[in-house]
Amino acid sequence: MTVLGVGLIGASLAQACIQRKLVERIVGFGRNAGNLKKAEKRNIIDSGSTDLKTAVAGSDLIVLCTPVGSLVDRVREMIPFLQDGCLITDSGSVKGSLVRDIDALMTDGVFYVGAHPIAGGEQSGLEASSPDLLTGAKCIITPTANTRPEALERITAFWNAVGMETLSMDPDEHDTIFGALSHLPHVVVYALMNTVAEVKTQHHPGILPMSGAGLKDITRIASSDPVMWRDICLYNKRPVVKLIDQFQESLEKIKIMIEQDQADALQETFANANLNRGKLVESNT
Repeated sequence: MTVLGVGLIGASLAQACIQRKLVERIVGFGRNAGNLKKAEKRNIIDSGSTDLKTAVAGSDLIVLCTPVGSLVDRVREMIPFLQDGCLITDSGSVKGSLVRDIDALMTDGVFYVGAHPIAGGEQSGLEASSPDLLTGAKCIITPTANTRPEALERITAFWNAVGMETLSMDPDEHDTIFGALSHLPHVVVYALMNTVAEVKTQHHPGILPMSGAGLKDITRIASSDPVMWRDICLYNKRPVVKLIDQFQESLEKIKIMIEQDQADALQETFANANLNRGKLVESNT
């Protein structure tokens, strides 16, 4: 198996495969030779290379764990070096057009099945990885009309074998759903953090030191990798922009309620949010 991108997801996946004895050998690929050496030293990968041809040579399974902005270019670059029967999957948070673009690059002997493991957090990189990160989490599989049934079966079995619960979903539907569940919340929290940080008063040019635990809790995901989230937003542009519009409408309604002293309507809105969060917590326990 070759893992492209030995960061949080890639390193966690490699460790899970080793722990569960799913593969004979793991090769890591990345731009940072030092990070690959560190992964070798920690026995997360058997070897690493900054040369893509070397990294994928002879591999029967390739897992793309690089930022979504580089996925298609990486596949295009490595296709000539892949052996017949090779399977490709990925961990990208955006599917839709990316899945279709990668599908179009496949040859008769190489097969791709898109996937999105719903795991991780605001911390990134090799140091944050864990062999248990994926255990019990959901993994969305996004087949298309071009997906070979045997490839779908094998990739689904692979993600199940590392301890994940797999669900099959249309790629575009995936982007709408996770645009709402993940991408919009990140955009909102980034904006919230910047808005609060810019608030000043006559005697306090910066107010963040006075914050309690609540602000820290709700803005946790603002610590997420900016490059990764830049790419996710740009590659899932249409759903994210539509969801931002929808969120702005909700915020505008609340603004009007406050301006017009609509106490009952405001309380009802907040109570409805309480109920919805209760459903969220219940569904994740």
